[in-house]
Amino acid sequence: MKNELQEQEVRKAVGLVPRIGALAARASLDWFLLALIGMIGLAYLWPSIGIDRAPLSLGDIANYGLSLIFFFYGLRLSPEKLRVGLSSWKLHTVVQLSTFVLFPLLVLPLHAYFKGSSAEMLWLGAFYVAALPSTVSSSVVMVSIAGGNIPAAIFNASVSSILGIFITPLWMGLFLTASVEEFNIWQVLGKLILQVLLPVVLGILLNSRWGDFAEQNRKRLRYFDQSIILIIVYTSFCESFARDMFSSYSWVDLTLLGACMVGLFFLMYSLITLISRLMGFNREDKKTAVFCGSKKSLVHGTVMSKVLFPDANIVGIILLPIMVYHALQLLAASMIAQSMARKAGVEVKGE
Repeated sequence: MKNELQEQEVRKAVGLVPRIGALAARASLDWFLLALIGMIGLAYLWPSIGIDRAPLSLGDIANYGLSLIFFFYGLRLSPEKLRVGLSSWKLHTVVQLSTFVLFPLLVLPLHAYFKGSSAEMLWLGAFYVAALPSTVSSSVVMVSIAGGNIPAAIFNASVSSILGIFITPLWMGLFLTASVEEFNIWQVLGKLILQVLLPVVLGILLNSRWGDFAEQNRKRLRYFDQSIILIIVYTSFCESFARDMFSSYSWVDLTLLGACMVGLFFLMYSLITLISRLMGFNREDKKTAVFCGSKKSLVHGTVMSKVLFPDANIVGIILLPIMVYHALQLLAASMIAQSMARKAGVEVKGE
Protein backbone atom coordinates (compact mmCIF):
# COMPACT_ATOMS: atom_id res chain seq x y z
CA MET A 1 0.00 0.00 0.00
CA LYS A 2 2.80 2.34 0.95
CA ASN A 3 4.63 1.58 -2.29
CA GLU A 4 1.47 2.28 -4.33
CA LEU A 5 1.07 5.67 -2.64
CA GLN A 6 4.70 6.50 -3.33
CA GLU A 7 4.27 5.51 -6.98
CA GLN A 8 1.20 7.74 -7.22
CA GLU A 9 3.15 10.68 -5.77
CA VAL A 10 5.99 10.07 -8.24
CA ARG A 11 3.52 9.99 -11.15
CA LYS A 12 1.95 13.23 -9.94
CA ALA A 13 5.37 14.86 -9.69
CA VAL A 14 6.38 13.63 -13.14
CA GLY A 15 3.10 14.83 -14.58
CA LEU A 16 3.61 18.23 -12.98
CA VAL A 17 6.94 18.82 -14.77
CA PRO A 18 5.53 19.40 -18.28
CA ARG A 19 2.77 21.60 -16.82
CA ILE A 20 5.37 23.74 -15.06
CA GLY A 21 7.44 23.84 -18.26
CA ALA A 22 4.39 24.88 -20.28
CA LEU A 23 3.54 27.59 -17.76
CA ALA A 24 7.12 28.87 -17.81
CA ALA A 25 7.14 28.90 -21.61
CA ARG A 26 3.80 30.73 -21.64
CA ALA A 27 5.29 33.36 -19.33
CA SER A 28 8.45 33.61 -21.47
CA LEU A 29 10.62 32.22 -18.68
CA ASP A 30 13.10 30.73 -21.13
CA TRP A 31 16.61 29.54 -20.39
CA PHE A 32 18.08 32.95 -21.15
CA LEU A 33 16.24 34.75 -18.34
CA LEU A 34 17.23 32.01 -15.92
CA ALA A 35 20.81 32.17 -17.21
CA LEU A 36 20.93 35.93 -16.54
CA ILE A 37 20.06 35.26 -12.90
CA GLY A 38 22.63 32.46 -12.87
CA MET A 39 25.35 34.80 -14.16
CA ILE A 40 24.72 37.18 -11.26
CA GLY A 41 24.99 34.24 -8.84
CA LEU A 42 28.25 33.05 -10.43
CA ALA A 43 29.66 36.57 -10.32
CA TYR A 44 28.84 36.75 -6.62
CA LEU A 45 30.50 33.39 -5.88
CA TRP A 46 33.50 33.65 -8.24
CA PRO A 47 34.19 37.29 -9.18
CA SER A 48 37.92 36.71 -9.73
CA ILE A 49 37.33 34.83 -13.01
CA GLY A 50 35.52 37.79 -14.55
CA ILE A 51 38.15 40.38 -13.59
CA ASP A 52 41.18 38.31 -14.59
CA ARG A 53 42.92 40.21 -17.42
CA ALA A 54 45.53 37.72 -18.67
CA PRO A 55 46.19 36.32 -21.18
CA LEU A 56 42.78 36.80 -22.86
CA SER A 57 40.04 38.06 -20.55
CA LEU A 58 36.32 37.37 -20.83
CA GLY A 59 35.92 41.13 -21.31
CA ASP A 60 38.09 41.00 -24.44
CA ILE A 61 36.00 38.13 -25.80
CA ALA A 62 32.85 40.16 -25.15
CA ASN A 63 34.28 43.18 -27.00
CA TYR A 64 34.92 41.15 -30.13
CA GLY A 65 31.64 39.30 -29.76
CA LEU A 66 29.48 42.41 -29.54
CA SER A 67 30.72 43.63 -32.94
CA LEU A 68 29.86 40.23 -34.41
CA ILE A 69 26.36 40.48 -32.91
CA PHE A 70 25.65 43.63 -34.88
CA PHE A 71 27.35 42.32 -38.02
CA PHE A 72 25.01 39.30 -38.04
CA TYR A 73 22.08 41.62 -37.30
CA GLY A 74 23.00 43.66 -40.39
CA LEU A 75 23.20 40.48 -42.47
CA ARG A 76 19.58 39.69 -41.59
CA LEU A 77 18.42 43.24 -42.32
CA SER A 78 17.62 43.45 -46.01
CA PRO A 79 16.95 46.84 -47.68
CA GLU A 80 13.64 45.40 -48.94
CA LYS A 81 12.36 44.94 -45.38
CA LEU A 82 13.10 48.59 -44.63
CA ARG A 83 11.43 49.83 -47.82
CA VAL A 84 8.23 47.87 -47.09
CA GLY A 85 7.81 49.58 -43.73
CA LEU A 86 8.48 53.14 -44.90
CA SER A 87 4.88 54.08 -45.71
CA SER A 88 3.47 54.25 -42.13
CA TRP A 89 5.30 57.47 -41.20
CA LYS A 90 2.79 58.52 -38.49
CA LEU A 91 3.24 55.20 -36.74
CA HIS A 92 7.04 55.46 -36.98
CA THR A 93 6.96 58.97 -35.52
CA VAL A 94 4.89 57.84 -32.52
CA VAL A 95 7.14 54.85 -31.83
CA GLN A 96 10.44 56.73 -32.09
CA LEU A 97 9.23 59.72 -30.05
CA SER A 98 7.89 57.33 -27.40
CA THR A 99 11.19 55.45 -27.29
CA PHE A 100 13.61 58.37 -27.24
CA VAL A 101 11.61 61.33 -25.88
CA LEU A 102 8.60 60.27 -23.80
CA PHE A 103 10.45 57.48 -21.98
CA PRO A 104 13.35 59.67 -20.75
CA LEU A 105 11.03 62.58 -19.86
CA LEU A 106 9.05 60.30 -17.55
CA VAL A 107 12.15 59.22 -15.59
CA LEU A 108 14.09 62.51 -15.71
CA PRO A 109 12.06 64.44 -13.05
CA LEU A 110 12.76 61.73 -10.45
CA HIS A 111 16.45 62.67 -10.41
CA ALA A 112 15.75 65.52 -8.01
CA TYR A 113 14.30 63.01 -5.52
CA PHE A 114 17.20 60.52 -5.72
CA LYS A 115 20.06 63.01 -6.12
CA GLY A 116 22.67 62.63 -3.38
CA SER A 117 21.11 59.43 -1.98
CA SER A 118 22.49 55.89 -2.04
CA ALA A 119 19.88 55.01 -4.68
CA GLU A 120 21.08 57.65 -7.16
CA MET A 121 23.10 55.05 -9.08
CA LEU A 122 19.98 52.89 -9.43
CA TRP A 123 18.13 55.93 -10.77
CA LEU A 124 20.93 56.43 -13.31
CA GLY A 125 20.43 52.82 -14.38
CA ALA A 126 16.68 53.43 -14.71
CA PHE A 127 17.33 56.54 -16.80
CA TYR A 128 19.70 54.44 -18.92
CA VAL A 129 16.78 52.06 -19.53
CA ALA A 130 14.62 55.01 -20.61
CA ALA A 131 17.29 56.29 -23.03
CA LEU A 132 17.89 52.94 -24.76
CA PRO A 133 16.45 51.95 -28.16
CA SER A 134 13.67 49.41 -28.60
CA THR A 135 14.28 45.69 -28.92
CA VAL A 136 14.44 44.06 -32.35
CA SER A 137 13.48 40.39 -32.32
CA SER A 138 11.11 40.32 -29.34
CA SER A 139 9.20 43.41 -30.52
CA VAL A 140 8.62 41.83 -33.93
CA VAL A 141 7.66 38.50 -32.33
CA MET A 142 5.11 40.15 -30.00
CA VAL A 143 3.61 42.16 -32.88
CA SER A 144 3.38 38.96 -34.92
CA ILE A 145 1.64 37.05 -32.10
CA ALA A 146 -0.82 39.91 -31.49
CA GLY A 147 -1.60 40.27 -35.22
CA GLY A 148 -0.06 43.70 -35.74
CA ASN A 149 1.71 45.42 -38.64
CA ILE A 150 4.83 43.24 -38.99
CA PRO A 151 6.65 45.21 -41.77
CA ALA A 152 6.24 48.40 -39.71
CA ALA A 153 7.51 46.59 -36.60
CA ILE A 154 10.63 45.43 -38.45
CA PHE A 155 11.22 48.95 -39.75
CA ASN A 156 10.77 50.62 -36.35
CA ALA A 157 12.91 48.13 -34.46
CA SER A 158 15.70 48.44 -37.03
CA VAL A 159 15.63 52.24 -37.18
CA SER A 160 15.46 52.45 -33.38
CA SER A 161 18.62 50.34 -33.09
CA ILE A 162 20.54 52.70 -35.36
CA LEU A 163 19.17 55.93 -33.83
CA GLY A 164 20.04 54.66 -30.37
CA ILE A 165 23.74 54.68 -31.22
CA PHE A 166 23.53 58.48 -31.32
CA ILE A 167 20.58 59.42 -29.09
CA THR A 168 21.32 57.24 -26.04
CA PRO A 169 24.80 58.74 -25.45
CA LEU A 170 23.34 62.25 -25.81
CA TRP A 171 20.78 61.61 -23.06
CA MET A 172 23.35 59.94 -20.79
CA GLY A 173 25.81 62.76 -21.43
CA LEU A 174 23.55 65.08 -19.42
CA PHE A 175 24.67 63.31 -16.24
CA LEU A 176 27.88 61.47 -17.09
CA THR A 177 29.75 64.60 -18.21
CA ALA A 178 29.21 66.07 -14.75
CA SER A 179 30.08 62.92 -12.77
CA VAL A 180 32.67 61.12 -14.91
CA GLU A 181 35.78 63.05 -15.87
CA GLU A 182 36.71 60.56 -18.59
CA PHE A 183 33.37 60.87 -20.38
CA ASN A 184 33.72 62.46 -23.81
CA ILE A 185 30.61 62.40 -25.99
CA TRP A 186 32.52 62.46 -29.29
CA GLN A 187 34.88 59.72 -28.17
CA VAL A 188 31.87 57.62 -27.07
CA LEU A 189 30.09 58.17 -30.39
CA GLY A 190 33.27 57.23 -32.24
CA LYS A 191 33.56 53.96 -30.31
CA LEU A 192 29.89 53.11 -30.87
CA ILE A 193 30.18 53.85 -34.59
CA LEU A 194 33.20 51.54 -34.85
CA GLN A 195 31.85 48.76 -32.63
CA VAL A 196 28.13 48.89 -33.51
CA LEU A 197 27.18 50.99 -36.55
CA LEU A 198 30.05 49.94 -38.84
CA PRO A 199 29.38 46.19 -38.36
CA VAL A 200 25.64 46.78 -39.02
CA VAL A 201 26.36 48.70 -42.25
CA LEU A 202 28.85 46.05 -43.34
CA GLY A 203 26.26 43.36 -42.68
CA ILE A 204 23.59 45.20 -44.71
CA LEU A 205 26.02 45.59 -47.63
CA LEU A 206 26.69 41.83 -47.56
CA ASN A 207 23.02 40.92 -47.15
CA SER A 208 22.57 40.00 -50.82
CA ARG A 209 25.45 37.52 -50.59
CA TRP A 210 25.11 36.03 -47.07
CA GLY A 211 21.63 37.16 -45.99
CA ASP A 212 20.02 33.80 -46.72
CA PHE A 213 22.70 32.06 -44.64
CA ALA A 214 21.99 34.39 -41.71
CA GLU A 215 18.23 33.78 -41.94
CA GLN A 216 18.67 30.01 -42.15
CA ASN A 217 20.91 30.06 -39.07
CA ARG A 218 18.88 32.67 -37.18
CA LYS A 219 18.37 30.41 -34.15
CA ARG A 220 22.09 29.55 -33.85
CA LEU A 221 23.04 33.22 -34.22
CA ARG A 222 20.55 34.12 -31.49
CA TYR A 223 22.28 31.66 -29.15
CA PHE A 224 25.58 33.36 -30.00
CA ASP A 225 24.07 36.79 -29.22
CA GLN A 226 22.72 35.58 -25.90
CA SER A 227 26.03 33.93 -24.97
CA ILE A 228 27.93 37.20 -25.50
CA ILE A 229 25.34 39.09 -23.42
CA LEU A 230 25.74 36.56 -20.61
CA ILE A 231 29.52 37.06 -20.67
CA ILE A 232 29.10 40.85 -20.50
CA VAL A 233 26.62 40.56 -17.62
CA TYR A 234 28.91 38.14 -15.75
CA THR A 235 32.05 40.28 -16.10
CA SER A 236 30.15 43.47 -15.22
CA PHE A 237 28.76 42.00 -12.00
CA CYS A 238 32.16 40.46 -11.18
CA GLU A 239 33.63 43.96 -11.14
CA SER A 240 30.82 45.29 -8.95
CA PHE A 241 30.86 42.40 -6.49
CA ALA A 242 34.66 42.45 -6.25
CA ARG A 243 34.51 46.14 -5.27
CA ASP A 244 31.53 45.53 -2.94
CA MET A 245 29.42 48.06 -4.86
CA PHE A 246 26.07 46.54 -3.78
CA SER A 247 26.72 46.76 -0.04
CA SER A 248 24.76 50.01 0.30
CA TYR A 249 21.59 48.57 -1.29
CA SER A 250 18.98 46.61 0.69
CA TRP A 251 16.35 44.15 -0.50
CA VAL A 252 13.84 46.97 -0.05
CA ASP A 253 15.78 49.06 -2.61
CA LEU A 254 15.85 46.19 -5.12
CA THR A 255 12.16 45.39 -4.58
CA LEU A 256 11.31 49.05 -5.11
CA LEU A 257 13.39 48.98 -8.31
CA GLY A 258 11.36 46.04 -9.62
CA ALA A 259 8.09 47.78 -8.77
CA CYS A 260 9.25 50.95 -10.53
CA MET A 261 10.19 49.00 -13.67
CA VAL A 262 6.76 47.34 -13.73
CA GLY A 263 5.10 50.71 -13.28
CA LEU A 264 7.24 52.27 -16.03
CA PHE A 265 6.28 49.56 -18.53
CA PHE A 266 2.54 49.79 -17.91
CA LEU A 267 2.62 53.60 -17.81
CA MET A 268 4.30 53.69 -21.22
CA TYR A 269 1.94 50.99 -22.55
CA SER A 270 -1.09 53.04 -21.43
CA LEU A 271 0.24 56.33 -22.79
CA ILE A 272 1.09 54.85 -26.20
CA THR A 273 -2.34 53.19 -26.34
CA LEU A 274 -3.96 56.57 -25.67
CA ILE A 275 -1.79 58.35 -28.24
CA SER A 276 -2.58 55.67 -30.84
CA ARG A 277 -6.30 56.18 -30.31
CA LEU A 278 -5.95 59.96 -30.61
CA MET A 279 -3.97 59.48 -33.85
CA GLY A 280 -6.74 57.29 -35.26
CA PHE A 281 -4.52 54.23 -35.85
CA ASN A 282 -6.16 51.05 -37.03
CA ARG A 283 -6.02 47.90 -34.90
CA GLU A 284 -2.80 46.55 -36.45
CA ASP A 285 -0.91 49.84 -36.10
CA LYS A 286 -2.03 50.24 -32.47
CA LYS A 287 -0.55 46.85 -31.61
CA THR A 288 2.68 47.71 -33.39
CA ALA A 289 2.94 51.06 -31.60
CA VAL A 290 2.45 49.67 -28.08
CA PHE A 291 4.86 46.75 -28.48
CA CYS A 292 7.63 48.61 -30.31
CA GLY A 293 7.32 51.78 -28.23
CA SER A 294 7.24 50.18 -24.77
CA LYS A 295 10.16 47.74 -25.14
CA LYS A 296 13.84 48.35 -24.37
CA SER A 297 16.88 46.49 -25.70
CA LEU A 298 19.06 44.46 -23.35
CA VAL A 299 21.48 43.87 -26.22
CA HIS A 300 22.11 47.59 -26.71
CA GLY A 301 22.14 48.12 -22.96
CA THR A 302 24.94 45.64 -22.36
CA VAL A 303 26.91 46.68 -25.44
CA MET A 304 26.74 50.43 -24.80
CA SER A 305 27.51 50.04 -21.09
CA LYS A 306 31.05 48.97 -21.97
CA VAL A 307 31.55 52.24 -23.85
CA LEU A 308 29.44 54.73 -21.89
CA PHE A 309 30.65 53.83 -18.39
CA PRO A 310 34.45 53.79 -18.17
CA ASP A 311 34.31 52.87 -14.46
CA ALA A 312 33.84 49.09 -14.68
CA ASN A 313 32.95 48.94 -10.98
CA ILE A 314 29.53 50.56 -11.51
CA VAL A 315 28.48 48.74 -14.68
CA GLY A 316 26.80 45.90 -12.76
CA ILE A 317 24.61 48.39 -10.90
CA ILE A 318 23.83 50.28 -14.11
CA LEU A 319 22.81 47.06 -15.88
CA LEU A 320 20.56 45.83 -13.06
CA PRO A 321 17.51 47.99 -14.04
CA ILE A 322 17.64 46.99 -17.73
CA MET A 323 17.93 43.31 -16.75
CA VAL A 324 14.87 43.67 -14.50
CA TYR A 325 12.97 45.62 -17.16
CA HIS A 326 13.93 43.08 -19.83
CA ALA A 327 12.51 40.18 -17.83
CA LEU A 328 9.34 42.05 -16.87
CA GLN A 329 8.66 43.35 -20.39
CA LEU A 330 8.87 39.83 -21.78
CA LEU A 331 6.49 38.49 -19.14
CA ALA A 332 3.97 41.31 -19.50
CA ALA A 333 4.20 41.74 -23.29
CA SER A 334 3.87 38.00 -24.01
CA MET A 335 0.69 37.75 -21.90
CA ILE A 336 -0.77 40.89 -23.50
CA ALA A 337 0.13 39.69 -27.03
CA GLN A 338 -1.48 36.30 -26.44
CA SER A 339 -4.59 37.99 -25.03
CA MET A 340 -4.78 40.23 -28.13
CA ALA A 341 -4.39 37.17 -30.38
CA ARG A 342 -7.24 35.35 -28.63
CA LYS A 343 -9.45 38.44 -28.78
CA ALA A 344 -8.68 38.95 -32.49
CA GLY A 345 -9.57 35.29 -33.13
CA VAL A 346 -12.92 35.72 -31.39
CA GLU A 347 -13.68 38.90 -33.35
CA VAL A 348 -12.85 37.21 -36.68
CA LYS A 349 -15.15 34.28 -35.83
CA GLY A 350 -17.87 36.74 -34.85
CA GLU A 351 -17.62 38.47 -38.22
